[in-house]
Amino acid sequence: MAAEKSIPGRLIAGIANLKGSLLALLLSFLISSILILLSGVNPVTAFAAMLHGAFGSVRSVGDTLTKATPLLLAATGLMVSYRTGLVSVGSEGQLIIGGLCATIAGVYLPFLPGPALIAVMALAGAVGGGIWGAVPGYLKARLGVSEVINTIMMNYLATYLLSYLLDVPLREPPGYFPQSSQIAHQAWLPRIVPGTRLHLGFVIALAGVLVAYWILWRTPLGFQMRAVGYNRIAAESVGIKIRKNLVLAMFISGAFAGLAGMSEIGGIHHRLQNGFSSEYGFDAMAVALLGRTNPAGVVVASIFFGALRVGAGEMQRVVQVPASLVFIIQGCVIVFVLMETLLSKLQFPIRRKAASEGRVAACR
Repeated sequence: MAAEKSIPGRLIAGIANLKGSLLALLLSFLISSILILLSGVNPVTAFAAMLHGAFGSVRSVGDTLTKATPLLLAATGLMVSYRTGLVSVGSEGQLIIGGLCATIAGVYLPFLPGPALIAVMALAGAVGGGIWGAVPGYLKARLGVSEVINTIMMNYLATYLLSYLLDVPLREPPGYFPQSSQIAHQAWLPRIVPGTRLHLGFVIALAGVLVAYWILWRTPLGFQMRAVGYNRIAAESVGIKIRKNLVLAMFISGAFAGLAGMSEIGGIHHRLQNGFSSEYGFDAMAVALLGRTNPAGVVVASIFFGALRVGAGEMQRVVQVPASLVFIIQGCVIVFVLMETLLSKLQFPIRRKAASEGRVAACR
């Protein structure tokens, strides 16, 4: 128990809990290898090219960590909502709204100095994404409406709202392209490794993981949210306010996704465009599942998915295996992780029944 209460103990427990995820990865790569063989390519050569593309140079490592940054932030938010027993599918919409709010701050507050403007953009992105996440949380808490349906619909709302704003109100003069004006130069997130695109957002993402860990495992609020996730009836019976924790969990989850949107705008695009989110919000769900909603696991899984995104291009260039193979790997990972979770839940009542029969036999 003492080890579980310390940060190293939590990390060790999290890594030990990744055995099922590792099995899911192995099965996913096995299926992908069969598909590569059917296309007439050696799987070892294909995966070696992918590995080299993701980690073969300082620049490629920087690209991998850059791709992992929004995944890590959004998956950290999902870790909070999943631990509270909520199945959020809304990270994509929350990321878009976070990027929208951050862009508005970066474009219309150019008189602020760099650090202050970056802080304001981060706050705007977090609040925007948090509010966008709190809406389905409130509907779930107050009316019992499924958060899955609500968050999916909110994704569509965010996507079409972005398209409308870029088409009319926020379009950059003279209006040739559906994109916003560029944010102030001092709002660009500084690069932290020369010669790469790796920016300050990665440091923010790592700090976000520590903040989420502190909230969930070091504060009364986090204990209440996890208690709600374990058993809402038991939590309510000891005085925990279910509705408040559901809304707060969704707000925090959305805030992290909003920060992911801000990091993409401030660190990569520097202006708002359709499709800037690159579906990071959807991939973050796979990252959270593969990482077992554990801080250490989420960090590892986000880097892995970032490597898949970066390495896929190299694999396609070297051995002509379509980069879309990455989506097959991601889909298989999700399926196998969910299957392993389902089987573990089915085994629990079987083991409990066997233990009960054993005790009865011993009494006889």
